This record gives sequence, structure tokens and C-alpha cells, in this order.
Amino acid sequence: MDFRIEKDSIGERRIPDTSYYGINTKRAEENFDLGSKSVNLKLIYEIALIKKAAALVNKDLKQLSEDKARAIIQASEEVIEGKFNQEFVVSAFQGGAGTSTNMNVNEVIANRAIEILGGTKGDYDIVHPLNDVNMSQSTNDVYPTALRIAAIHMLRKLSLSLAQLQEALQGKENDFSDVIKLGRTELMDALPMMLGQEFGAYAKAIERDRWRVYKVEERLRQINLGGTAIGTGINASQKYIFMITDTIQELTGLGLARSDYPMDITQNNDVFVEVSGLLKACSTNLLKISNDLRLLSSGPKGGFGEIELPQMQAGSTIMPAKVNPVIPEMIGQVAMRVMANDYAITMAASSGQLELNAFIPLIAESLLESLELLNNGVIIFREKCIEGIIPNRDKCQENLEKSAVLAAALVHHIGYDKAALIATKALREDKTIREVLMEENIFEDSRIDEILNPFGVTKPGIPGISGGPSIPGVLGN
Repeated sequence: MDFRIEKDSIGERRIPDTSYYGINTKRAEENFDLGSKSVNLKLIYEIALIKKAAALVNKDLKQLSEDKARAIIQASEEVIEGKFNQEFVVSAFQGGAGTSTNMNVNEVIANRAIEILGGTKGDYDIVHPLNDVNMSQSTNDVYPTALRIAAIHMLRKLSLSLAQLQEALQGKENDFSDVIKLGRTELMDALPMMLGQEFGAYAKAIERDRWRVYKVEERLRQINLGGTAIGTGINASQKYIFMITDTIQELTGLGLARSDYPMDITQNNDVFVEVSGLLKACSTNLLKISNDLRLLSSGPKGGFGEIELPQMQAGSTIMPAKVNPVIPEMIGQVAMRVMANDYAITMAASSGQLELNAFIPLIAESLLESLELLNNGVIIFREKCIEGIIPNRDKCQENLEKSAVLAAALVHHIGYDKAALIATKALREDKTIREVLMEENIFEDSRIDEILNPFGVTKPGIPGISGGPSIPGVLGN
């Protein structure tokens, strides 16, 4: 393999002639050789977009020649298209507040621009990674702006995915509106309910998540681009500072705005904590729903068995015909990971000092991973689990009849203590509440039917009272 020699203020390094990255990337690759994942490519693409925007502005301001600007713009576009993915080799977990990532992008774009202009990689007299590609910029305004843009795009996707999940759950609410079942509190028999009501509650929780995710985008729209190193704007002209925001707005199609206090955006990362907190809230609901579905589908003979999940794959290498709830287990693990990432983001954001947070690479990796995992996970959860759920009506009816929960309908008529005695006798003698009432001759049979109407006791009102819920089979009447 042939090599070229590149130099910096520390010394020199041999760089493979085929590589588009340069000495700064090489040092970072060596320094952060963790054997872990590289920087998220979504962040790389948005940094490249900023390089394109800067080249356009600097060309208009006559700071870059037409030829250099054209080459940098073309090289940036090729990076965004994914043509140089293999060149971004720096670990996601890096020191330097993202400088290594910014330099990796600068060097790849510079060397590709050199090629476009007919030169040889490493000849930075033609296009320089810092003097030309990074002109009027600093890692400290480029990196957080790129992260905000990437996060906004991913939040929009997640919001749509959550809306579709909400619709799927609402569909099950309607489909299961006439399926009577046993409701439980603290895993103990509680009251009758409709299976549709259970899924309706899930839909409401996801509805809140969808709205929160949709709205939090607004918190990411302020950017510090043009603030350079600490937000004072040194080495960026006033014209550049205003023009770069307009240009990045046009390129992204997003409602981005220049911060009225760039130093704040440069040193404080609480907005990312806020976004992550809402992703954690969403994960909380997803984990709860997935756990419920695992319980409701458990067995199928030795557990609740009240719903059937789509069968996705064989569940055991030794137990024939066993099928596990793998999709709820998957989304549960996604939720746990997002919660863990939220803690990492919280720690990283609170660990910044003075004018910069050195730990923003951890924030970026954790936040983008959470957004990607949640979006993909929610789609899979909806398509491969929620949409295919069917009720086991017989099992729902059986579990309800075996319980003594209908005794709650008696409290208004005979008082709590007497109702408790009837429920205890029913459980002790393995009888239904109806059978005990008939034995005790407390009500006439027709009155028992009115009070214990299982569809009536799933709605507001006092069972068996005139004007109360007594029309069976139609949820909401």
C-alpha cells in the first residue's frame, strides 16, 4: 500500500493514499480506538450540509473562489449521498467536544475537492480543510447545529410513527369494544371491563407521547451557527452570520432561527436533556404496554391467555410449539435502552464547564441512537404485534366468571360488608356471584340480571339503578 505523509503542529503521520481523511482523523482514530461504533452518519451528513452552506455564503462574500466553492459544494453533496461513509472512522466516544468529527468531515471534503480540481489528495495548497472547508466556522457552532438538525428530522419521523401506533391502538379499541373481560389492579382481580377500554387507554398514552414529541421540535430550532468558538462570533463576519442562517434554512427546509445569544447555545445543552426526557416518557409507556401484552397473552393455557399475539418465530430449541412474545420483548428492550441513554445525556449535559461542553459527543450518540431505536421499534411494534392482535373471547369470559369481581356491583344495594361475604363465599365454594345470590335468596332473578349485567358494570353509574348503564353489548351506551 502506498502512503502520503501529512504534517501538523505535533508531528507527522503516514496516511494511505486511498484515504480521503487526513492526519487529524488518523490521530483521532488512534487515540479513541475503543472498538466501538463510529460517529452516527446522520450527524456526519448534517455537518456536511453545513459545509455546503458555508461554501455558498463564503463564495457570495468573495471569501472563496468560484472553483474552490464549487468543488467543496460537490464534495459535500457526495458525502451527504453516502459515497464516503467508509471514511468516517472516528469513534462516537471521543474527547475534544466533537473536534475530531468536524475535522474528519473537513478532511474528507477537502481531499475530494482537491481531486475534483485535478489535484492529489493531501495537497492542501489547493483546498485546505481549515482555511477553506472550515472557513468562518468552529466545531463549537457546527457540531451542535448539525445535531439539532439531525434530531429535528428524526423527531418528525418518530412523531409520525407514534401517530400511526396511536391509530392502530384506537382501531383495536373499536374492534374489541364488545369483549368483556376481567380488569385487574396490582395483578389481582378487580372489576369487569371491556378489552377495548384497555386498548383505548394505551392509545391515549401514546397520543400524549406523539404530541410531546411533535412539540419539542420547537426547542431545537435555535442555532448558534456563526457564533464560532464560544458564541462571540470571532472570525465570522456580520454578513456571514446572518447569511449562513438563511442559507441553512433554505437547504434544510426547517424553521431554524439564529439565537439571540449564541453563547448560551454553545455552552448549555439542557435542550437535549429536555428532548431526551420526553423520549424517556414515551419509553415508559411503551414498556408498560409491552409488559401488559405479555401478561395478557401469557400461557396460552397456563397464563391469562386473553389475547393472542401474532406468532413471529419458534420460541425454543427444546420445547416444541413454544412461541414467545418476541416483539413486545423487543420494544421493551428498546425502551430500556432509551432510558439508559437519557441518564447518559443528563450526566453529559451537566458536566460541561464554562464556555463549552466537552461531552457533547456522548449526547449526540445517545440522542440519535434513542431516536433511531424508538422510530424503528415503534414501527415494528405496530406492524408485527399490535395490528395482528386478536382476542380470546372464551378465555376472557371464563376468567371473568371464575372471579368474584361482580360483587362490586352489589355494594350500593347491600353494603360493602355483606357484598364482601358473598364474594368470599363465591371464591371459597368455587361458585359465581350469581349462584350465591340465588342461594341466599337476596334478590329476585330478574333483579340479579339487572345488577350483574356485565356490560353495565363497565360504564359510569350504579348498576341496576334506573337510568344507569344497562344496555348490553354496546360500548359507550
